[in-house]
Amino acid sequence: MARQPLGRGLSALLGDAPAAAKAEISLNEVDIDLIDPNPEQPRTRFVESALDELAASIKSNGIVQPIVVRRSGDRFQIVAGERRWRAAQKAGLRRVPVTLKEISDEKLLEVALIENIQRQELNVVEEARAYRKLLDNIGFTQEELSERVGKDRSMISTALRLLKLPEPVLEMVENEKLTPGHARTLLVSNDSARQIEVAKAIVDFNLTVREAERMIKKKDATTVTAEDKAVTQAKDPNVRQAETKLMRVLGTNVKITPSRKDGEGKIEIEYYSSTDLDRLYERLINSKEG
Repeated sequence: MARQPLGRGLSALLGDAPAAAKAEISLNEVDIDLIDPNPEQPRTRFVESALDELAASIKSNGIVQPIVVRRSGDRFQIVAGERRWRAAQKAGLRRVPVTLKEISDEKLLEVALIENIQRQELNVVEEARAYRKLLDNIGFTQEELSERVGKDRSMISTALRLLKLPEPVLEMVENEKLTPGHARTLLVSNDSARQIEVAKAIVDFNLTVREAERMIKKKDATTVTAEDKAVTQAKDPNVRQAETKLMRVLGTNVKITPSRKDGEGKIEIEYYSSTDLDRLYERLINSKEG
């Protein structure tokens, strides 16, 4: 039997029970203290300021979308909606609305992954680690995983390669000090100490992806040279700051090149596959319309 692709949506994955079974599933309110987090939750970072904003909204409007849970003995385990649960705790709620679902251990990780992907709440490292778990724990091939999550195999392969980087570098990516584009350039080297050194230089001197690429390829480059500093400091710091913000928002390399005429110039945005282009297009269009 063909597997149902996760790319079709969370509702499609959760709604695959027979019609009779669906009719038995009802909305309930349960004590918040009886709910436990999902041990397979791929999202590991919850920004406190964002949780505070959501908690304020919940205080005013309540929880609009119920938390999806499954039974775990005499308690409940979150399938999807841990962020809402955490914010509800901050808001001081005693009971929260839930939707009870029958979810197997195998499907638990899949549901948690797609729920976060659809909400665009995973950073690239969390997403890569979730892919690795699906490959190792469930035994998917990359082709099967591509079908399940609705993403090109090349995108999954690129994400997984990031996990070859040392943990200090991955932490920089998760903390948004390094963009995914910067991190990918470090894979040119297999020397973890060198990767960490160049990653720190990228952060300290606000290097572009091209500058980082040149540095990592230098055979004896273990520190930032005077040439590297000169190239970095030649550009207006306001322009470099704008580049950094755009790279963090778009998740790819961005280069701003002012011309000699006042107020003119160009912005270059890199993409690495047709899927990556589609992602950037949707991000830019949605940002404009929002």
